[in-house]
Amino acid sequence: MLINEAINYREAILALLSSEKLPEDDLSATLENFLVATGDDELTGTIGLEIYGDYGLLRSLVVKPAFRNQNIASKLVAQIETLASSKGLRAIFLLTETAPDYFARKGYQKITRNEVPAEVQRSSEFSHACPQSAIVMKKDINKQ
Repeated sequence: MLINEAINYREAILALLSSEKLPEDDLSATLENFLVATGDDELTGTIGLEIYGDYGLLRSLVVKPAFRNQNIASKLVAQIETLASSKGLRAIFLLTETAPDYFARKGYQKITRNEVPAEVQRSSEFSHACPQSAIVMKKDINKQ
């Protein structure tokens, strides 16, 4: 399994997000700061990081069902956290309806929407792509 930049995988990523009922309409055209996991030239998973000032918004973590339980998601999360750290981000935020326990095991803590910086709250993910019922989580990256 390889993890690479997602630049050449836009259509495959859109199809995977759609099949897993994850938001795709607001995906950036360039997929900057998105990563893909591939094996045998097949997309097996993806993850993205949107940057808002000193903060990142983790989004679109998904692994194809046939490839789950192979540590692919863990490797994608680790790589996106490394990317966030290299960009000097202070924290990563995320919204989830299905995986709060998974992210808690990765060091993310549940917080309220009011604790999210305004620039992240203005993202399309927070403002309309994810329902109000989604759980908000945060992980500090570079303490300042």
